[in-house]
Amino acid sequence: MTDAAANASQMARCVDLPRIGAVCRLGLATRGNTHLDEDDVWYAFERGVNYWNWCGHEDGLAAAARNLGKRRRDVVLAVQLDVQTADDASRAVERTLRQLGTDYIDVVTYYYVQSRRELEEILAHAHPVMRRLAAEGVVRAIGMTTHNRKLAAWACGTGELDLLMVRFNPAHTGARRDVLPVALEQGIPVVAFTVTRWGQLLRPIRARPGLVPLSAVECLRYVLAEPGVSVALSAPNGRAELEQNLSLLEDWRPLSPEERCRVEAFGQELYKRLPRFP
Repeated sequence: MTDAAANASQMARCVDLPRIGAVCRLGLATRGNTHLDEDDVWYAFERGVNYWNWCGHEDGLAAAARNLGKRRRDVVLAVQLDVQTADDASRAVERTLRQLGTDYIDVVTYYYVQSRRELEEILAHAHPVMRRLAAEGVVRAIGMTTHNRKLAAWACGTGELDLLMVRFNPAHTGARRDVLPVALEQGIPVVAFTVTRWGQLLRPIRARPGLVPLSAVECLRYVLAEPGVSVALSAPNGRAELEQNLSLLEDWRPLSPEERCRVEAFGQELYKRLPRFP
C-alpha cells in the first residue's frame, strides 16, 4: 500500500495555510478558456469554497471579488503574476488590486517559472518588492507556479517562498516523488492544478475504448488524498461542471481502494499516449 493510500482516510476538508488561515481544500479557479458568471462564483462560496484563484481576465470571479464587501476576509484571493523586475512587480500588484477591487491580495505566485536562472532573477529583482508589500500587508503570501518539479523542490530550500503551485493528477504523478516530500519537510503548502489534465481524464481514450473515463470528483478525491497537497483547484466551465465538482462537498471522502486502482490505471494508460512533459 502506498503512503497516499494509507493516509487517504485522513482526507481533511479544510487546511490552515501559513500566513493565510483556514480554507476549504476544494479551490475554485478560472481560466481564459472557461466561463463562470458571478452567480456561479457566489454559488460555490455559499457551499463553502473560499479559495479563489483568478486567471487575470475579466470574468465572474473578478466581479464577485469586487462585490465581496464585508465578506472579503472570508475569501482567499490568489493570482499568478508574470513579473521579473521591481517595476513589473509594483505595476502588476497595483493593477490586480484595482481589477479585483481590494486593498490586499492573499496569495501571489510567480507565473510559470521554468528554470532556476529565471527564479534567481525574480528573487533578485521582483521578490524584494513583493516582500516589502507583504510587510505592508498588501500581499499576504508569496509563491511560485511551475511545471518544473526539480525547480519546485529546489525552491523549497530557499526560504523565500510561502507556497507552491504544481501539476498533480492521475496521469501526472511525478510531484509525489519530486516535490511533495520536500514541501512537507519544509512546511510549504502545495496547491495542485490541472487535476483533470485539462479535461482529458474525463474523456475516453481512443485506443482503449473499453476503459471508462474518470469523473472530475474522482480526480479531485485522488489529488486531495495525496499527502502534501493542501488545495486542489477545480476550473469548471459553466454551472453544470461546477455542480459536478461541488458534489464532492456532499460526499467528502477519499477513493475506496477499488476506485483508486481504477483511477490510477486510467491515468497511467492516458499518460502513455500523451506528449511528454518535463
